[in-house]
Amino acid sequence: MEGLPVVAVVGRPNVGKSTFFNRVIGSRVAIVDDQPGVTRDRNFAHADWAGQGFRIVDTGGVVEGSDVGMDVAIRDQAMIAVEQADVILFLVDGKTGVHPLDERLAEVLRKADKPVLLVVNKVDNLPRDDGYLEFWSLGMGPPTPVSALSGKGSGDLLDLVLRSLPNSSGLASQEDTIRVAVVGKPNVGKSSFVNRLIGEERAVVSEVAGTTRDPV
Repeated sequence: MEGLPVVAVVGRPNVGKSTFFNRVIGSRVAIVDDQPGVTRDRNFAHADWAGQGFRIVDTGGVVEGSDVGMDVAIRDQAMIAVEQADVILFLVDGKTGVHPLDERLAEVLRKADKPVLLVVNKVDNLPRDDGYLEFWSLGMGPPTPVSALSGKGSGDLLDLVLRSLPNSSGLASQEDTIRVAVVGKPNVGKSSFVNRLIGEERAVVSEVAGTTRDPV
């Protein structure tokens, strides 16, 4: 998958990032749960739309401004994804409306020197068809309504993603990729080993057992 453009999915906790990630790649790779903080590391997968391949990155829920250890670690991973991405999908929750954490994260993403697409998820639960328009107030440009759960609006969003990507053939294949699994009981240093092996801080490292939950 090296050489493909990268699309990062970021947002505060519980806006449906992992559900959207799974929807785009067409399989249930990322763990989905109503409990905040389930996704912690950057989770990469190959995606394809209209013949264009790209890498999509799921990230943990960003609690901008928090100094809690795990929140900081998750935020750092998300910001690495933002830095490495060619296009950023800023997911928000249409059902709950504009949240203070959305506003804080918007301030950060406005400084990114790359395309940021504002994506309003969970629109199938809105009482009005235009209920998502309140997200214009974030100053991130036009909001795009989707439902990660039903797939509503996903095609239109992916068309927009392709138009925002840098020029790329997108023809790199996964067929020759070698996959290696690192397994073991909790707290034996698997995440530290993986980070050392790939030469970057891909997985959150913590003394708390069960920190890693998704394949990275």
